[in-house]
Amino acid sequence: MLIHSTQAILNNFGRDGWELVAVTTGASPEQLVAWFKRPVRG
Repeated sequence: MLIHSTQAILNNFGRDGWELVAVTTGASPEQLVAWFKRPVRG
């Protein structure tokens, strides 16, 4: 379950054109790393 502020941040990224593609653990299992992509603007 996402806390409200995390959900708001992810929604803002989406509005800016970013797509969440993966979430992995970081240096410790408690840390999460979110991977995003978006088309290259040229």
